[in-house]
Amino acid sequence: MFENVGASVVYYNDGASIGLLIFFAFFWIIFAAAGYVLTSFFLMRIFDKAGVQGKWRAWVPVYNGMIFLKLGDLSPWLLLYAIGAAILLGWIPVIGQLIGLAAFVLTLLAAWRVGLKLQKEAVWLILYFFLSIVWLGIAAFDKSRWNTAIPAAPWAGNGFLADRTNWDGIPSQVPAGGYPANPATSPAAGYAAPPAPPTGYAPPAAPPAAPPAAAPQPPASPEPPAAPEEPKA
Repeated sequence: MFENVGASVVYYNDGASIGLLIFFAFFWIIFAAAGYVLTSFFLMRIFDKAGVQGKWRAWVPVYNGMIFLKLGDLSPWLLLYAIGAAILLGWIPVIGQLIGLAAFVLTLLAAWRVGLKLQKEAVWLILYFFLSIVWLGIAAFDKSRWNTAIPAAPWAGNGFLADRTNWDGIPSQVPAGGYPANPATSPAAGYAAPPAPPTGYAPPAAPPAAPPAAAPQPPASPEPPAAPEEPKA
């Protein structure tokens, strides 16, 4: 009798644990799906500001992240490298954590560059670090306009991080005429030379020199008083 009661208690505990696991799994799936829908919707708005053709691009997993990196002047293939490394080496605890950290740093760099093109200061990265979805929502719905006329990224050129891809439907992020000069690296940082005078401009003539002041004359000496006349007899 007691053995049957014990078995029932164990069976009940196992059933409750399985029920809790199913509930949390279902809750996590709903939460992840809602987060992905919001993220894709915000990316669609940001892509539209950047001139990306095709709203569907923001809804394709992994591909939308590659486009985000490309808009942030990073090679989009870096995301695939990180995913491949995570599949191959993610089972190693330390290596897996380093790969995840590297992928997050890539998104931070891309968000920094995308934010600059949307007139956001670098301090906005703090918000992205803690609440990336809020950062995406603000960037998607504020009144900022896409502007690529910003100084080149520090890794631009032939670096490993640099973007050298050309994808149809995604405009080039290099502004017309090339990147503007970065005042932080110029020899005269913060100094702007005065504009040159227009052609044919002649400076005004100097005013004529004033004549030298006359030296003061000494005061005239007073005349001596006349001698009194002698009285007549």
